[in-house]
Amino acid sequence: MMKKYTFDAKNGLWYEQCEEYRLPCLTVPNSKPIGIWGQRHRRYLRQHKYGTYTALLLMTAAHLW
Repeated sequence: MMKKYTFDAKNGLWYEQCEEYRLPCLTVPNSKPIGIWGQRHRRYLRQHKYGTYTALLLMTAAHLW
């Protein structure tokens, strides 16, 4: 039987064996929760300035990758 977790020294990631697949063990970085005014501003952008909201969302998503 193969080990459940393996370490790849080439990229420094741990992998979990799920049947015949090796899935990387990734975690989401901790982020601070936004306050009430940030939530309201996000809702305003999403409802009234959807293009700006989408651009900001994509820039943030690209930054996380």
